[in-house]
Amino acid sequence: MSTSFLNGIGLLREMTKLLRYLLPFFLAMPSVLHAALTIEVIGSGAHQTPVAIVPFATEYALSQSITGVITTDLQRSGLFKLIDPTSIRPLPYELGDVNYPDWRATGAEAMVIGSVTPRQDGRVEVRFRLLDVARQVQLAGASYTVAPELLRHTAHKIADVIYEKLTGDAGVFSTKIAYIVKSGTRYELQVSDADGYGAQTVLASNEPLISPTWSPDGTRLAYVSFERQKPIVYVQSLITGQRRAVSEFKGNNSAPAWSPDGNRLAVVLTRDGNTQIHIVTIDGIYVKRLTYSATIDTEPSFSPDGRNVIFTSDRGGSPQIYRVSVDGGSATRLTFDGNYNVTPRYSPDGKSFVFIQRSNGFFNVAVQDLATSQVQVLTDTRKDESPSFAPNGKMILYATEIGGHGVLAAVSSDGRVKQRLTTKAGDVREPAWGPLFKNQ
Repeated sequence: MSTSFLNGIGLLREMTKLLRYLLPFFLAMPSVLHAALTIEVIGSGAHQTPVAIVPFATEYALSQSITGVITTDLQRSGLFKLIDPTSIRPLPYELGDVNYPDWRATGAEAMVIGSVTPRQDGRVEVRFRLLDVARQVQLAGASYTVAPELLRHTAHKIADVIYEKLTGDAGVFSTKIAYIVKSGTRYELQVSDADGYGAQTVLASNEPLISPTWSPDGTRLAYVSFERQKPIVYVQSLITGQRRAVSEFKGNNSAPAWSPDGNRLAVVLTRDGNTQIHIVTIDGIYVKRLTYSATIDTEPSFSPDGRNVIFTSDRGGSPQIYRVSVDGGSATRLTFDGNYNVTPRYSPDGKSFVFIQRSNGFFNVAVQDLATSQVQVLTDTRKDESPSFAPNGKMILYATEIGGHGVLAAVSSDGRVKQRLTTKAGDVREPAWGPLFKNQ
């Protein structure tokens, strides 16, 4: 068995790593507000759609700029060229105010107008329209009546609508991310908006916390805690704050991965002696052992249809990625490019997977197409780990190290757009991008 593999993946890999909206009203447990992750964007998409975001009527009276959030969301996607709207006067707020020839002259292909209106009950009505400047038609529009503390989330939702109408893909600006912050001997499992704003602590501990992963409905997190002096898998509700140990079998319990229906977890156990992948229910009931090898099988990820699990194993002599049916049977090797490929995660459409590949001593994020086996390396940093797809499959969140400091980063699935998310709170690791929220 490879010593580098033992140090690189499985439980020992996780311990080595340690050395280094959910909607707002869902977060009912006590929490601590932390400084936002700050985002630096590098690169852009092959085509950028020119868009003008006109400041909404009377939004200057709000504590939160709606159009400021929308503009920042679209900018960091790398897919839009933001047109300065201040050259046109008067600014339009309603359809009848729009002089399309003037806006075409700015180069804008689309524009957003809207208004905010305070209500007597303390809530705020936010209205917007997305307009096609060339065709002079409305592409989308909506009205939201929300509490003031939900204005930022509402802006993210509007940005999602704009993104989807102009690209054809679902927007993910209103989603959440989870990650671990280590400061001194303190570990915190935190959740924030996808842009790093509004971080809240789900759990804090003086013992290591690792491997957070989202339930498919976005209301729960599974993670591993060492608080009882051994790794145990917990599931915690983000609505009530309640949690329970769902995998505390003999030996080590690690690397949880949710099934698409949210009823089961694939976990890595040493209960039978070897480090192998097993299935348990979210109620902690043991179901079955999924893999059988004399080596280490770890880091499972369910396919979106729930039929298969991909995982890391050194059964072939070096850590590579394999696939096995949830019904059992022989595992099929998927990676052959290089001698070190770990931490696979399925794309949301199930057509590819992201993973970490070691080449020339560098650990980089890569994507492999399942149909063609073609591999594309997406990053040029040195110590990448823990990749996680955005729920629309267009961005990949991961952890890396810059100047000896753990930070989060993101890269587009084509490698053209890169983001870096940093904080002064401590080393940030183990990111997981949450799902799209339904009917929010």
